[in-house]
Amino acid sequence: MEKISVIVSCYNEEQALPLFYEEMERVRKQDFDGIAEFEYIFVNDGSKDNTLKEIKELREKDKKVRYISFSRNFGKEAAMLAGLEASEGDYVTLMDADLQDPPSLLRQMYNAIKEEGYDCVGTRRVTRKGEPPIRSFFARMFYKIINKMSSIEMVDGARDYRLMKRKVVDAIISLKEYNRYSKGLFSFVGFDTKWIEYENVERVAGETKWSFWKLFKYAIEGITAFSTTPLILSSLIGIIFCILSFVAIIFIIVRTLVNGDPTAGWPSLVCIIVFVSGVQLFSIGIIGQYLSKTYLEVKNRPIYIIKETEKDNL
Repeated sequence: MEKISVIVSCYNEEQALPLFYEEMERVRKQDFDGIAEFEYIFVNDGSKDNTLKEIKELREKDKKVRYISFSRNFGKEAAMLAGLEASEGDYVTLMDADLQDPPSLLRQMYNAIKEEGYDCVGTRRVTRKGEPPIRSFFARMFYKIINKMSSIEMVDGARDYRLMKRKVVDAIISLKEYNRYSKGLFSFVGFDTKWIEYENVERVAGETKWSFWKLFKYAIEGITAFSTTPLILSSLIGIIFCILSFVAIIFIIVRTLVNGDPTAGWPSLVCIIVFVSGVQLFSIGIIGQYLSKTYLEVKNRPIYIIKETEKDNL
């Protein structure tokens, strides 16, 4: 039979893991019995609670369960890459342990690949029920902005939850960049993709690990990873203000010759200087973001470090 690899990134998910495993086993027995075998790859991303202990207990009672435990917290992007690299299945899916990615959709995704000829089936939320309104607003704005800046299409509401053929997984793994933004990488590799829409599902247990600040930094990662438009805008703003400054200088000279009062207007001049300085700092900040990404890439450090796997306990 074909094999499906289920990759689950875990950070402080001890409460959700038993519920996730129970639901996945229900779906496997109900929808895939005799069709495909499963392997569960749990990636412990430096959890501070008993997440690793829960995973090991699942491993003891079910040998389909595999795990990777990092030496520290490297982030979800690193956890997903580690899972993809360790997966052995003909098809691979990425899921969250909190059941916000409904396992019940997995058979529909599998059928779309097998019967309709797609290489990948992704999911997207059509509602953001349960999220703070301000967070939902900024999320929608992010997708509008990045789709205007980037040549790679980012689907609004897209989740990391998707089912992929092995050739899609291999293409993603081949992208070895340190600064990873998976939603962009999924779009970059291409392949025929079908989107399944569903309404937002709230967590079954625990609390979200994504604060507004973390989401903001993640959005900056996405923009700088897949667009150089901010650099162009920075240069354009600089040109515009150079022209305005030149016009202002001519205006001041002419007014001084006509009125003979060179000290008039100094408050407005100070305001202009402060404003232009702010624009310059903003532009330097944009350039600094790109330089920092280059710096991290050049160092060529590993994206993650593995402390232990299920093979260490054989």
